Amino acid sequence: MKKYISLVFLTIFLFTSCKNEIDCCVFPESTNVTLKFTHNWAGTALTSEDFNEFKFTTENGESISIERLRYLVSNITLDDNTKDYQLINIGEDSGFEIEFNEITPGTKSLKFTFGFADEDNIDGVYQDLNSVTFNVPGMMGGGYHFMQFDGKYKDTNNTDANFNYHTIRAVDMSDSDNLVLEDTSFEVDLGNIEITNSATIEIKMDISEWFKNPNTWNLNELNTVLMPNFDAQKLMNANGKTVFSLGSVIQ
Repeated sequence: MKKYISLVFLTIFLFTSCKNEIDCCVFPESTNVTLKFTHNWAGTALTSEDFNEFKFTTENGESISIERLRYLVSNITLDDNTKDYQLINIGEDSGFEIEFNEITPGTKSLKFTFGFADEDNIDGVYQDLNSVTFNVPGMMGGGYHFMQFDGKYKDTNNTDANFNYHTIRAVDMSDSDNLVLEDTSFEVDLGNIEITNSATIEIKMDISEWFKNPNTWNLNELNTVLMPNFDAQKLMNANGKTVFSLGSVIQ
């Protein structure tokens, strides 16, 4: 009888030990995550089909048409998974999606930098950006644009006028032999997202925010030659902080 009881306990012990060993070695299946950039004007979806028409009105009341809008995001981070950079071009419908593979399910933080931070904003090193003329002239400190946003607006005489809302690292060119540079890239923190399965995460860009928050933009005063305008670059940096937001998460 004692041998029978001992055998029962031994069987239970071995079964439990094996089960624990199996449980401890089973890892969650990895999955894929896609970041998808979408664009809107104060909540109304915007695509390349909306270009070249006076369809939008700024906070200051100027009617505008968009002819080109492309921008750079870098250090795109989903927890400990990072992509170096991506050029997003609305006019060419390119760069909207960023893929992360082999992601372990769980809570993930999502962040990226608008433009290049100084340590990455190295003149001439990104050949793909050089080839599409996204670099900044050496006389302005070199490096790369953060955004090229071009179009037309109706001026105070209701005449079509050009605007070039270009963001770069701010440069004070008062002394051409001693440029003063200020990093005007900024981090976008979209918070924590629970990943349970293959997911598509929407990142929304509200283009109207570039003209209104916290600085109401007057295109009749600030329209072209903004790259060497140190103060204008700092104003654009401030307005950019409310441009991006987290959209839908589809799993």
